Amino acid sequence: MRYSRLKIIFPIGLFLALFLDGSLSNVFAGHLFSYPYSSALHLVLLWLIFAIFLDDRDDLAVGLWSGFVGLVFDLYYTGVVGVYVVALPLIVYLCRQIKPWLDLNFLTLLMVYIINLTIVEAFVYIWYSMSNVIDGNLADFAVYTLGPTIAVNLAIFVILYYPVRRLYFSVN
Repeated sequence: MRYSRLKIIFPIGLFLALFLDGSLSNVFAGHLFSYPYSSALHLVLLWLIFAIFLDDRDDLAVGLWSGFVGLVFDLYYTGVVGVYVVALPLIVYLCRQIKPWLDLNFLTLLMVYIINLTIVEAFVYIWYSMSNVIDGNLADFAVYTLGPTIAVNLAIFVILYYPVRRLYFSVN
């Protein structure tokens, strides 16, 4: 019973996160994208990391869902197909590899999220730089994009950690 409910809750939460990524970015665009700073919300990444680390059975098809939602994200939000289709499953793979080595608590998951957020943002920056979508140097990226993005997403992580944790443990 628990697993079947989690199999329903996970994709619903994933697509809710996908919708909220764009909607909240649009609603708070004046605050998230005020020149020269820009912050990207990564609710999809947050939901995937929660699913990997809070699902104790590891039976969810998080890798497949991450590829699918990455494709939808690329088609709908970025217009550059391939960036999130590769980045999100890569993060899922990396998280699954390190999960057995970690003692899961709030601070550990916070650090894992910071590292994965940095990996995704760096991956997107490199991809866009190689594709000539953006033209900027690494220092500007670190100061004006990566720093604010980490700050905003960490605040969201702190707010959502305990409710999402309770959600995952309530379906046990």
